[in-house]
Amino acid sequence: MSAEAFGRLLRTPMLAEEHSVVSGCDWVEIDLDSVFDGNTNALFPSGEQVWLPNAPVLGFSRQSFESLTTTHTQLLSWVDLVITPDLPQAMIVQTLEHLAGNPAASTGLVQLLRQNSDLSVNQGLLLESLMYSTLQHGAEFESWLAQRNTKTKTIQREPVQTEPVIEISRRDDELTITLDRPDKHNAFSAAMRDELCQALYLAQADATIQHITLEGRGASFCSGGDLDEFGTARDAGLAHLTRTTRSPARLIHALADKTTAHLHGACIGAGIEMTAFAGHVTATEGTTFALPEVGFGLVPGAGGTVSIPRRIGRHRAALLAISGCAIHAARALDWGLIDDVVN
Repeated sequence: MSAEAFGRLLRTPMLAEEHSVVSGCDWVEIDLDSVFDGNTNALFPSGEQVWLPNAPVLGFSRQSFESLTTTHTQLLSWVDLVITPDLPQAMIVQTLEHLAGNPAASTGLVQLLRQNSDLSVNQGLLLESLMYSTLQHGAEFESWLAQRNTKTKTIQREPVQTEPVIEISRRDDELTITLDRPDKHNAFSAAMRDELCQALYLAQADATIQHITLEGRGASFCSGGDLDEFGTARDAGLAHLTRTTRSPARLIHALADKTTAHLHGACIGAGIEMTAFAGHVTATEGTTFALPEVGFGLVPGAGGTVSIPRRIGRHRAALLAISGCAIHAARALDWGLIDDVVN
């Protein structure tokens, strides 16, 4: 629809309801180039009640994203993600596929991102966890889980690891925390979460620790959540309380001024979600970043809906999360997801 038609929708609760996921509308497309001279004041008067549809709002344009942010500021405040010619075609295609295949997860994601700027970090993490628990018991995740279980039913699961999966070392006033599960590309298990929290509790309690370094052993910093554990938490309330009690993301945010994260290899899901809170983030040239959770019927659950938009803005955060596509270090640096590329 045109920007003018979208402006009418925002004023009309009946139209907003008709363009929602529960009414069968998986997403709304806006032609951003239908606005002339960037003048949207007449379309969206300030202070007026706005009825955003419960569906992702996509803005399409032939301009660059940077150009749009200077000419269409007001209109972009009502748009969830922006499709421009400089994006990889595969990212655009997969975005549309996930919007159609996982509309509840996609809408849950944009709902979180819409609220994020008005919330504190702790409030944002709480809301993210509630959404994650809700979607864990939704049809989209159940479908993904059933398909995965069918594919892997003949594969014997790894025995539960009993050795420590976090290594801690200290030199003078610097604490180094190393993810130490290299044979699994440091897949983020419940045990790793709990051990990482313990290490960060130490860093928070000891005032003599002035520098914290986060790194990962092996080929990857962290390949994301351990898929062997997906779907094993059947108590949604307890899972939510566990995520908000044992939250590495929250602790890294509290220690951000002291913390540097060194990333390499695969940096997927939790690997970038929690570390994006660090005060300084570096990555090697070959590092790749992705948020695959919407493709599972979920949303990022390790702090990504809070940390990542604070670095790259909510439009690019939505694009990264809904597409699930990987980006390389150069694009991550350009977007602001990381602070330096190192050898």
